[in-house]
Amino acid sequence: MADSVVKDQPGEGRLTHAPSSHPAVPRAKVGVVLANLGTPDATDYWSMRRYLSEFLSDKRVVDYAGWKWQPLLQLIILTKRPFSSGHAYKSIWNNEKNESPLLTITRAQTEKMTERLKALYGDDVEVDFCMRYGNPSTDSVLKRMKEKGCERIVFFPLYPQYGSPTTATANDQAFRTLMKMKWQPYIRTVPAYFEHPAYIQALANSVQEAYDGFESRPTKLVASYHGVPERYLMEGDPYHCQCQKTTRLLREKLGLSKEEVDTAFQSQFGPEKWVGPQAVEHVAELAKQGHKHIAILSPAFSSDCVETLEEIKEEIHDSFMEAGG
Repeated sequence: MADSVVKDQPGEGRLTHAPSSHPAVPRAKVGVVLANLGTPDATDYWSMRRYLSEFLSDKRVVDYAGWKWQPLLQLIILTKRPFSSGHAYKSIWNNEKNESPLLTITRAQTEKMTERLKALYGDDVEVDFCMRYGNPSTDSVLKRMKEKGCERIVFFPLYPQYGSPTTATANDQAFRTLMKMKWQPYIRTVPAYFEHPAYIQALANSVQEAYDGFESRPTKLVASYHGVPERYLMEGDPYHCQCQKTTRLLREKLGLSKEEVDTAFQSQFGPEKWVGPQAVEHVAELAKQGHKHIAILSPAFSSDCVETLEEIKEEIHDSFMEAGG
């Protein structure tokens, strides 16, 4: 159901001194937009292909020269990968709502924030969410915010650690939308929150709650982050360093020793060397070292998604068990 937009007419509010021919303008509001990575609309081949094409064509995600990358992507990768990715999404799909868990959870987060901010500021604030890839698009949400009268917008990429393929591309897309507007809203982007005390406390609470439910205490906690090519670190992307600091702050908050907490990275793609250790290999090595019970945390993901619900719960879990864990 569409929200009604209250507008000032000539002779009232901000248009008190405007001529009668002046178009009505919405009452001024502040907008808050939560920006997540994205999700396919469905798990079939063509839905997956559209989503993966948009995602893997982003120069922030894969920065190879287009003349070299696009033929490989369109003619080889996108003829096969939609099948395997579609299978992974099917295994985690929210069949009740016919959408991915990431979409379900991001919407729920938005609803919670709406409740909190509306209680404080009433109708002077609008809250919504967008996806960098797929729907609802950044372009459509920011335009809708502007139509509702949001002259100031807080744009909040939901990535705890800053990364060029995540935070930067989300901001890029927001700025591209503003470039097409006659009257741009003032926009402020929220920085990474990898060391924010509330975030670290939330991670610690999650770990402690899980530990309290175990019959035996895990001998190792593995913080598994989405990986990036090692070259990104060398070129100045702070993501790897921020991941390491998040792990350290979490370990200190939990009162654990360095030997009890490891950092690993998952979701490697392509031929380049990526930051490591790779989670799937690291947990297998832990099992070979005699660890029978480990816990895995995903600090880089603000909501469950295919990387947490399928990759960690299945691929990484199976790697650990098959190695003797």
